[in-house]
Amino acid sequence: MLYVQNIRLPLQCAAPQDEARRIALQTLGIPNAPCGVAKLSVDARRGTPVLVYTIAVTLESAAQEQALARLPGVHAVQKPVFHFEQGTRPLDHRPVVAGLGPAGLFAALLLARRGYRPLVLERGPALAERIRAVQRFEATGTLAANANIQFGEGGAGTFSDGKLTTRVHDPLCAWVLDELLAHGAPADIAWRQRPHIGTDLLRGVITAIRAEIERLGGTVLFDTALTGLTARGGALHNVRTTAGDIACEQLILAVGHSARDTFAMLADAGLPLTCKPFSVGFRAEHLQSDIDRSLYHAAAGHPALPPGEYQLSEHIGPRAVYTFCMCPGGQVCAAASEAGGVVTNGMSLHARDGKNANAAVVVSVDGQDFDHSPAKAIAFQRRLEQAAFAAGGGGYAAPAETVGSFLAGEGKLKLDRVQPTYPRGVSPCDLGALLPAELAAPLRQGIAAFGRKLAAWRAPDAVLTGLETRTSSPVRLMRGDDLQCTALSGLYPCGEGAGYAGGIMTAAVDGLRCAAALMAANAPAAVED
Repeated sequence: MLYVQNIRLPLQCAAPQDEARRIALQTLGIPNAPCGVAKLSVDARRGTPVLVYTIAVTLESAAQEQALARLPGVHAVQKPVFHFEQGTRPLDHRPVVAGLGPAGLFAALLLARRGYRPLVLERGPALAERIRAVQRFEATGTLAANANIQFGEGGAGTFSDGKLTTRVHDPLCAWVLDELLAHGAPADIAWRQRPHIGTDLLRGVITAIRAEIERLGGTVLFDTALTGLTARGGALHNVRTTAGDIACEQLILAVGHSARDTFAMLADAGLPLTCKPFSVGFRAEHLQSDIDRSLYHAAAGHPALPPGEYQLSEHIGPRAVYTFCMCPGGQVCAAASEAGGVVTNGMSLHARDGKNANAAVVVSVDGQDFDHSPAKAIAFQRRLEQAAFAAGGGGYAAPAETVGSFLAGEGKLKLDRVQPTYPRGVSPCDLGALLPAELAAPLRQGIAAFGRKLAAWRAPDAVLTGLETRTSSPVRLMRGDDLQCTALSGLYPCGEGAGYAGGIMTAAVDGLRCAAALMAANAPAAVED
């Protein structure tokens, strides 16, 4: 396959995809060949946005492709071929996967495809019941400890934008992308510069993958939490769950970044947990139209342009202040998973057609802030969430403040054009007072710097809703080159909760890597448990 890159077309082009394909064939000097869009991005750096296409062209002759790849702006691409080795020693019992978020889901899918018939433990319910529990919480404030935005089928990523952007250049990203497409994800994730599925469409993809795991002999136990591990001779022997003990010599631990009770269990068992950097702050809401004007200028609103996205960062002394998980046309979520704590997050539907944009705006913390104690790091998160609950006035209302007020230290919520979307309601609050001074000050400086980079961030009526505390896991469970826990053979710390991923794509890739490592050392169990 050949990629013809950097085909730049004006917004006024009547049929830009057709024109891009025509230019690609003309560049190659061939009259016709199968071709399609491989990538589409928007370049707005010079004021007037242009569409930038990469066109994929497939020729019958590999030699011809190699010859044409020498042309300027053209290069040959070979789709990766994946080979997963399998060991020869049969397992005594089928492997267990704890957690059905992206890491656990893709680990279980690969194991099921290769005949390992995984047993998947998910502490929360199946997706339909989980959605009802979330809707009930949003409407009434009745929180279910294991059925919420953090826990249940699909993990925390289910109630998100379904973002697939990643800085990881692992070939397994292509495997994940292909499977998402095969299970119902929208076709444009294959070529968008910043692909996303949307929480509405992602739900169907998740249930379709789970159905395939079950069809291939895997078993999913919902409402079943991992509560303990038993070892013999330094190797895993069985796992304890809320449904009873299960014989298990191979466990992929993919419990997500909010499984604090599981982290405590691992620490009590003497397994090597360390502090990992994470970040805390707020959800910032702007009018999507302000973001579009800041990025696209006079072209804002043109139907060929996607809703504007941004990513901003600023180093303030030893700390980083940055935005992430930007949700165009989205809403702020009530993401609590513990009684008496307020947690915010953000999500978008596939259409991204809401009035507001939102993003996390956070400041970094690390082990030095907590004496390198994982327990202290988790306690810090919990204290912030409880303070936010109290400041919101109870009932899981969230504290909020407008940007102009936060920068001035006024502690007021001066609502104007931007109306907050947090579903449990907001209460005026001095957000800076909820954070240690050494974190509030850099956040103010960072937000002021963002306003110099993107005009929308100068809007005084943008709304900050707090607190955002679950940016990533605060802990890491140490593993070796074989991806097994350094202190317990047969335990594979996996994904975001174990400290090895951040986001849907990297978590899914880590799930595949752990499943591949497990398979390379073991053959499937000879008989069914």
